[in-house]
Amino acid sequence: MSRSQSGKVYLIGGGPGDVGLVTAKAYQVLAQADVVVYDHLANPVLVDTAPPAAERIYAGKKAGAHAMSQEDINALLIEKARAGKCVARLKGGDPFVFGRGGEEALALAQAGIPFEIVPGVTSAIAVPAYAGIPVTHRDMASAVHIFTGHEAGEKDATKLEWKIISQLSGTLVFLMGASNLPIIVQELVRHGRSADTPAAVIQWGTMPEQVAVTGTLDDICRRAKEAGIGSPAVTVIGETVRLRKHLKWFEVKPLFGCRVALTRPFDQSEEIADILRNAGADVIVTPTIAVKARPLDEEIRTELLRLHGYDWVIFTSTNGVNIFFDHLSAMGKDARSLSDCRLGAIGEKTAETLRSHGIIPDAIPGRFVQEALAEAIPVRANDHVLIPRAAVARDALEKMLVERGAKVRVLPLYDTLPDKEGVQRLLAALFERRVNVVTFTSASTFESITKFTTSDELKKIFCGVTISSIGPVTTSVIQKFGLEVSVEAAVHTGRHLAEAIISYWQEKTKRFSARSSQSNAECS
Repeated sequence: MSRSQSGKVYLIGGGPGDVGLVTAKAYQVLAQADVVVYDHLANPVLVDTAPPAAERIYAGKKAGAHAMSQEDINALLIEKARAGKCVARLKGGDPFVFGRGGEEALALAQAGIPFEIVPGVTSAIAVPAYAGIPVTHRDMASAVHIFTGHEAGEKDATKLEWKIISQLSGTLVFLMGASNLPIIVQELVRHGRSADTPAAVIQWGTMPEQVAVTGTLDDICRRAKEAGIGSPAVTVIGETVRLRKHLKWFEVKPLFGCRVALTRPFDQSEEIADILRNAGADVIVTPTIAVKARPLDEEIRTELLRLHGYDWVIFTSTNGVNIFFDHLSAMGKDARSLSDCRLGAIGEKTAETLRSHGIIPDAIPGRFVQEALAEAIPVRANDHVLIPRAAVARDALEKMLVERGAKVRVLPLYDTLPDKEGVQRLLAALFERRVNVVTFTSASTFESITKFTTSDELKKIFCGVTISSIGPVTTSVIQKFGLEVSVEAAVHTGRHLAEAIISYWQEKTKRFSARSSQSNAECS
C-alpha cells in the first residue's frame, strides 16, 4: 500500500456482513489506516481492524436517518487526504454497486486526491447464496438483473421502467427495498409478471441473524410481514428461488444464529475463531487482557546467562515461551542455551510453541493445569528449576515442586494487564444483548471485567448469556462471583473449548426445537 504526500483514499467494499468474505486487500488497508470513515452496514469487526490510534468517523445512512450528507462525506474524505492521511472509506457490499462509490471517486478525482478502489463481495450475489439461492442456473436463469429498491417507492416509482423489468428473463434482485416490497410486487404483477413467480426476501444475509422467507409474488408480502422482515434485506425474484429447499446450507450449520465473544488477545484467538466461524457462528474478539513484556533488565539477563545451572525450565504459557526466546535472541543467543536443561510445558499449545523454537519438551501433563504439570515433572531434591512466567500468576506449581525439595526460581517475564478498551466493548455488547456465548480462557480474562463493574451488574449483564470456560481453575474464579458456567472444556485448549461450545449449542437447539414442537402440538 502506497502513500503520497497529500494522503490517499481507499474506497473499500466491506462485503455483505460476514467478515470471512472480506478481501485480503481490504484488511491490509484497514490495518494501516489513519482514518476510517464507515457506513451503517460496515461490520464493527472490520472497523476494529484499524490501529487503535486511527480516527474512526461514522458516516452511516439508513432510511430516514443520515449521519452525514453525501456532500459532507465527499468533503471529509478530501480534507483528511489533504492532511496527509491514509483514509479507509469503508462501505457495505461493493462501493460501485449502489454504494455511491462512483460519486465519491469522482469528487476525489476532481479534487486531485489519489484514490484506489478495493472491490467487495456484493450482497446482490452473496446474500442469495447464503440463503441457498443461486442467482443464475443453466436450466432456470441465464441472466441476473440488479436494482435498487430505494427507487421503487411511490415518489420514485417512475424511475424504474417496470414494463421492461417485468418482462426480463432471469433473476431479479432488489437491494435496499424492504419497505418498498409491496410496491415492487404490485408494479411487477401490474406490468405482466406472473403472480406465481417464486420470490424470496432475506434480511441480515450472511449474518447469524439471517432470516429468509420464500413464496410467490402473490403472497411474499404477507409472508415477509409475518416473519417481521425489515431492513437490511435483499429481495430475489425468479425460478432459482425454488432451489432454496434443496440448497439451504448456512442456516443448518451447528452454530447458526450464535454470536460468540472471545476474550483472548487478537493474536491468540485465530484458532478458536476459525473453528467457531466454520461452524456458523459470528465471532467478535473483545480482548479483556493485554500482555506486556518486561524489558530485558539485569535480572532477566542474569538468569538467561546461567541457564546451564538449571535442571529444569518450565513454561506455563505460550506468552512465556515467546518472550523468553525474544530476550534470548536480543542477547545473541538461541535454543542451544537450553542444551543442559530439561523442558516442561503446561499444555499442548505451549509445547507447540516450544517446538516452533526448535525445542521438544520433556514433560507435558495429561491435564493442562499446574497441579498436573508438577506431577508430570520428575524433579528430585535439590534440582534447580526455573519458571519463566507472568508476574502475577497461580503458585501451585512452585509450591508443589518446593515441597519435593526442588530449588525453584520464578522469573517474571511479562505482565497481564486489563485491556480497558476491549472490556468496554464486551460490556457494551452484553448490555445490548448482542452476544450469546462468552469464552474465558484464563482466570485473568474474567478478572479483568470485574475491575470495571460490580458483582450485581455482572449478574445482570450475563443473564441469559452462555458462559464457557477453558478449565476448572477459570471456572472456579467465575463461580465465585455467583455466575453459572455452562460449558467447560474437558481438555483445556482453545480447540477443545470451541468443540465443547458447538456440542452444547447443538444440544440446546435440539431441546428448544423439541419444546417448540410439543407446544405447537398442544395448541393444535
